[in-house]
Amino acid sequence: MKHQSKFSPQEQQHASEQQTQQPAGREFASVEEMLRYDAAQTPVPPAIAQRLEKSIGEAPQPKPAWWKRLFGGKNP
Repeated sequence: MKHQSKFSPQEQQHASEQQTQQPAGREFASVEEMLRYDAAQTPVPPAIAQRLEKSIGEAPQPKPAWWKRLFGGKNP
């Protein structure tokens, strides 16, 4: 006996298109991993990037570690 489909060819094509449009689900081992993935996928708006660069540039440089000052290590 021949297998008959309950759907017309147009309905079958529409159903297959819906399946291919849905993105595959992702599982993450931790919340941090999910946030890193999201941050990598999200572009930073140019205005915010400029403000961040300016803010970072105005921050004071960290002091060298006490043992570097004591033993005369190179300053960063």
